[in-house]
Amino acid sequence: MAQAFSQSVAQDGASTSGKPRLSLWRILEMNLGFLGLQFSFGLQQGNMSPIYSYLGAQEAALPILQLAGPMTGLLVQPIIGAMSDRTNSRWGRRTPYFVFGAILCALGLFFMPWSSSVLMAASLLWILDAGNNITMEPYRAYVSDRLNPDQHNAGFLTQSAFTGLAQCLALGTPALLVGLFGIDKDAVDAHNIPVTVHIVFTVGAVLSLSTILWSVLRVPELPLSAAQKAEIDTAPKSVAATLTEIWEAIRDMPRPMRKLGVMMLFQWYAMFTYWTYATFSIARSIYNTADPVSDGFRSAVLTNGTLAAAYNAVSFVAALVMMRIIRQKGPRRVHAVALLAGGVGMVLLPQIGSPMGLIAPAIGIGICWGSIMGTPYVMLARCIPPHRTGVYMGIFNMMIVVPMLINAATLPFMYNSLLGGDPRNVLMLSGVLLVCAAIAVLRVRDEELGLE
Repeated sequence: MAQAFSQSVAQDGASTSGKPRLSLWRILEMNLGFLGLQFSFGLQQGNMSPIYSYLGAQEAALPILQLAGPMTGLLVQPIIGAMSDRTNSRWGRRTPYFVFGAILCALGLFFMPWSSSVLMAASLLWILDAGNNITMEPYRAYVSDRLNPDQHNAGFLTQSAFTGLAQCLALGTPALLVGLFGIDKDAVDAHNIPVTVHIVFTVGAVLSLSTILWSVLRVPELPLSAAQKAEIDTAPKSVAATLTEIWEAIRDMPRPMRKLGVMMLFQWYAMFTYWTYATFSIARSIYNTADPVSDGFRSAVLTNGTLAAAYNAVSFVAALVMMRIIRQKGPRRVHAVALLAGGVGMVLLPQIGSPMGLIAPAIGIGICWGSIMGTPYVMLARCIPPHRTGVYMGIFNMMIVVPMLINAATLPFMYNSLLGGDPRNVLMLSGVLLVCAAIAVLRVRDEELGLE
């Protein structure tokens, strides 16, 4: 695995593009901020639905309460992308957004466990997701800015590997606190929120800010050229100009990016659905309970955390291995196989009646997740103009949040009528949608990505 990774990167040195080639260690340092960023996302995936349930929310309403992520992503990411393309500050184009977003994220994480009502938790989630989205999009553009095209593969899949590691830690820590440190899983505050949640969210607040600062201080952005500065200085900076730039980029979107949008619709509807209902499915299939304040449900929360930690550990390894496989087989084929593995895992998961049996689904979902967080960006970077990287990365991330909005608008109405009010059926739907995503990505031709 280490050999495969090292073959995908090069030592620091000059390149024909004028950008210095970065060593493995520097690529790791520049992406360390993803550890804190994705630790935050991991905490949301594993804890927000249970937190809402602890505070009295109904299962069918959970997708609507999770709207903060998709709505802030839809509004923030393309705007921040366009703004960062036109930013020329003493700290760089992307860095101001990294730091401001990380501060918001840390505040949201720190105060979330102290929520006393559904409204308070939902409000803090909006702050938390705004911070995450302000940081996320410029971070994707930062990789494209900083690395040569032949190192994009290593850069984006390193982010994917850090995603797996961070979410493994975020989702697995509560079980470790109980199993290794003896913290009572049934110890809760006055609002039924477990003590373990308080601890891991505090850790997340520290990581979200410290890792971002490490990355930007250790691997700063490259200075802009005189031509880039002149272009930025003459570009209009008004809100209307920013919105016009986003609209023109959507209008002029490259054809392969449009095809990737169909894939994104299926895969992100599936993932958002899975994260919302995985705990509830496990509570029914393994612990035979639907009561969110029962001992069985708290056990299901910990089991889902362990499952998520396991699949994120798999995704960490899978992302590193994929670097070499993608060089040989191409990104679209690798991603299609990974999506199929995830689809099979999600269909199998509700059929399993013991915690140990969840290992097989964890492997499939982990392979899928390891590819989702890196491989689509490898494909995207090959088909967008470099001078519009920020805005197109923002638009591509809109293709993550639009499926989540569609999910929130449709799933509550299907939950009881078509899916029988059973979260196990919801997870099987997610698996079918991942298979549809695999078919969609195969519609993108290699020649459209410059691979032939």
